[in-house]
Amino acid sequence: MNISFIQKQHRLLFYTCWLVLGLMQAGLTELLDDEAYYWVYGQYLDWGYYDHPPMIGLLIKMGYAIFPNELGVRLYPLLLNILSLVIIEKLIDKKNPFLFYTIALSIAVLQLIGFVAVPDIPLIFFTAVYFLFYKKFCEAASVRNTILLGLAIAFLLYSKYHAVLIVFFSFLANWKLFTKYQTWLAGAIGLLLFAPHLWWQYQHDWVSFRYHLFESNVNPYKFSHTGDYIIGQLLLPGPIAGFILLPAAFLYKTKNQTERALKFTMTGIYVFFLLSSFRGKVEANWTSPALVPLFILAHNYLAEKIKWQRLLYKLLPVTLLLTLFGRIAMIKDILPVKAVKERYHSWKAWPAEMKERTKGLPVVFSNSYQRASKYWFYSGQPTYSLNHYIAGGRNNYNFWPLEEMMLGKPVYFLDKYQLWRFPDSLKTPIGYVGYKYDSSFVSFGKIKIDSKQRKIRVKADKAVELTITFSIPELYQSFIAAHPLLNDSTRVGVFKSGKWQKDFFTAIRLKDVKDQQPINLFIEEPNLPPGKYYLRFAINAGSYGPTHNSAKIELLVE
Repeated sequence: MNISFIQKQHRLLFYTCWLVLGLMQAGLTELLDDEAYYWVYGQYLDWGYYDHPPMIGLLIKMGYAIFPNELGVRLYPLLLNILSLVIIEKLIDKKNPFLFYTIALSIAVLQLIGFVAVPDIPLIFFTAVYFLFYKKFCEAASVRNTILLGLAIAFLLYSKYHAVLIVFFSFLANWKLFTKYQTWLAGAIGLLLFAPHLWWQYQHDWVSFRYHLFESNVNPYKFSHTGDYIIGQLLLPGPIAGFILLPAAFLYKTKNQTERALKFTMTGIYVFFLLSSFRGKVEANWTSPALVPLFILAHNYLAEKIKWQRLLYKLLPVTLLLTLFGRIAMIKDILPVKAVKERYHSWKAWPAEMKERTKGLPVVFSNSYQRASKYWFYSGQPTYSLNHYIAGGRNNYNFWPLEEMMLGKPVYFLDKYQLWRFPDSLKTPIGYVGYKYDSSFVSFGKIKIDSKQRKIRVKADKAVELTITFSIPELYQSFIAAHPLLNDSTRVGVFKSGKWQKDFFTAIRLKDVKDQQPINLFIEEPNLPPGKYYLRFAINAGSYGPTHNSAKIELLVE
């Protein structure tokens, strides 16, 4: 390959190499836990999910229809990763291809995680698309550009809820855009296209918004939350080049509306999640859309700073070596590190053996959507995660129709903890996994208990009075009527600062309950110290753990 060919076809060579390496990585790397979970999204396509909007589920469904393996799961996220770079390059006014390639290769996360099927990948792509149409809209608020901007807003929102920050900060940067009716029209188009998801949320009691705003990662403050966040953001756009790219992006003086919006959005995202670290742990990847403005602004700054460029070029070989080692370690089991082995090299073989031992019957895992999803992907057996109301939070397994499908049917129950419960076990790379046969699976996670009171204030020596109703699906009503000797119980769990305190057992039995019939419940002398608590109802059935059966009920003891 001669130099003149490289000079003429450098873009084609760069993107081709990126694609080929990505395809190899995607096809040879074991699915991550969350990827398997999102793969199950694809088995139950819907307008919404407990954790995220539906974009990642749709992308996985389309790719898996072409290649029913790891490559299929990651095919469209990988393509979006490449297209993100294409659009970012298009957004840069002063072209400097060698600098652009250097920055792209210096951000290791774009290579090592760019093929992974997680919501951050479409979010990054549609962030780039959004700013491309935002730029066109600022230049000319035509009908075409207004519609395109509205579409970009909708696709952003369907990717991840963080999209709200991108739209908010980009328009806040240029508040005069609010004086244009086209701005409101673009917003209306985006909202109209996003309406099916909002309707899904309404039907499910706004479960995702309540989860992200009030339940997820809300913990007492620790300095480590803020410290880890800062360190993570220094390493994410690198890990080495981040110490150059971050200052460069912030030092760059913007020259037009689009650059101002990019800088405002980048700064806003970093500050927003910095403040979020005071209410709980912030994952480093939550700021991933900030990589788009960071890339563009850093490029524009470095294009005018030759000394900074030289330093970045000198550091590039180190990043490439680290990236190469990371790629190999993800594909081949070469590191004697337990966390790496369990993450990348633990699920290829043993699910097939377990499938034989469990005779291909449906499987129930205890309290782990990751293990349930990954086992389902690698074994092909429908798998359910039975989520305990104390030990784990809710997830989409509380909504998918798996419990109904297995109710009263023979299943195998699996877990890697409390192995004394199981007559048999299998040694696996994730540890021993116990398993036992159950001729009739019984769990009532789909029965909902609603309280008329959402907030209760009582004196410490007074009884807690509740008016509750049971919402029992027809299938469950028939099952309960046909099994009058069910070993079931209903309890009220008491939590404080996210930690379980105690249970109050009730005399309520499902065979005595009628759908939607009010029941007056008294908890005599709860004996709780003054403070703020919340209550949650749970139903225990047989030997399985109590399930989540109600929303939180706030309790203030005076």
